[in-house]
Amino acid sequence: MPGTRELGESLGINRKTIVQAYAELEAQGWLASEKTRGTFVSAHLPDIDRGEVRRDGPLPERPDFRLVGKAPNIPLILPERNMLVFDDGAPDTRLIPIDAWTRAYRNALAHAARRGRLGYGDPRGSEDLRKAISSMLNMDRGLNTTADNICLTRGSQMAIYLAARILAGPGDAVVMEEFSYPPAREAFRLAGAEVVAVGLDAQGMRVDELEKICRKKRVRAVYVTPHHQFPTTVLMKPERRLRLLMLAAQFGFAIVEDDYDHEFHFVHQPMLPLASVDMSGKVVYIGSLSKILSPSLRLGYLAGPRSFIDRAASEIMMIDRQGDPATEGAVAELIDSGELRRHTRKVMKLYAERRAHFAELLTSLFGARIAFAVPDGGLAFWVHFNGTDLDRLAEAAARHGVVILPASAFVTTSRQVEAARLGFASMDLAEIERATGRLRAALDDIHP
Repeated sequence: MPGTRELGESLGINRKTIVQAYAELEAQGWLASEKTRGTFVSAHLPDIDRGEVRRDGPLPERPDFRLVGKAPNIPLILPERNMLVFDDGAPDTRLIPIDAWTRAYRNALAHAARRGRLGYGDPRGSEDLRKAISSMLNMDRGLNTTADNICLTRGSQMAIYLAARILAGPGDAVVMEEFSYPPAREAFRLAGAEVVAVGLDAQGMRVDELEKICRKKRVRAVYVTPHHQFPTTVLMKPERRLRLLMLAAQFGFAIVEDDYDHEFHFVHQPMLPLASVDMSGKVVYIGSLSKILSPSLRLGYLAGPRSFIDRAASEIMMIDRQGDPATEGAVAELIDSGELRRHTRKVMKLYAERRAHFAELLTSLFGARIAFAVPDGGLAFWVHFNGTDLDRLAEAAARHGVVILPASAFVTTSRQVEAARLGFASMDLAEIERATGRLRAALDDIHP
């Protein structure tokens, strides 16, 4: 073989590159080096029969090994061309403040690079963002936290998964409302817990039923969405909130409070979370910045006692190691500068307009064929379709170019309910009109 210097000059590349290439070929058995004579093609080349390893067709649909357990049962909606979607309450990502976000991200990336913070760091997340979230929770939601009580996660779903893994084990009882958030239900089931359903009415979780369950079996955790119950949107009344906290103290279970869209309340000031009046550290509080900005940013958080947060950080070391320091720094800047608050006020006006318009359309197009209450907050309606098979309606709706989520996607029991959760915020006014019209046409198909 040519000498490394000679070959480097002939190819016009650095000699070190040739040295590295020769070393790699020697390691693979293609070359042999003799100190005094030079580098030669190996007398014993690797025996590779490419015909035996070549695959003529695509990979098989099923592997030749066992897949353990069952896949989580979580409804998934992927964007499709020419389809409108009544999602489960997603924001309109077209409204994200691109200019402010770009400036903040550029500043955060440069700052992190200068300070050497783009390597491995605290699995709880950047201190700047944990401080900013702690301050926000204390000022706006009545909590009493420090940065040490906050652990950042990649969206609220990761926070739920961590809480389930830490709080529940095989055979433990975990209570959820009979209609609830499917990924939360599956997270506790994957942890091995027995998910027990409790009733739900216009005032939220039936805490009287919860007490009866607690007297029959040891409950380890209760998962609840008291601010805008998912999926029905009802607000848990203050007296039930206090009773839930009293039962947690009496029976020793943890409360996982998922406050997934706290900011979106249209009628009055948002009610303070359970965690704001938790005196004994029973509440693990979960929030998200994804709804106000964009789900693709993957920013959620856990707030709780220091020992719980430290354990969550240890679990993160096993599955994710840490988040993105630049993204976390950018969001911290948006919070500290007041840009996030200004953006929230802006989108709230738009969402309130869309909410009112959607309510008018439902009333005018469907009349007595449906029943609903305009929710005080949140980004979705819970609509009852009288005498209608919702699975059939979902199929008909898809044929008309609109996607809906029937109640069957959210049930914890086998109970059948003629209702659907219809998110309105991710569509503008014209899109809402088209989607609602398509849904009316789908209902006419199955009930002429």
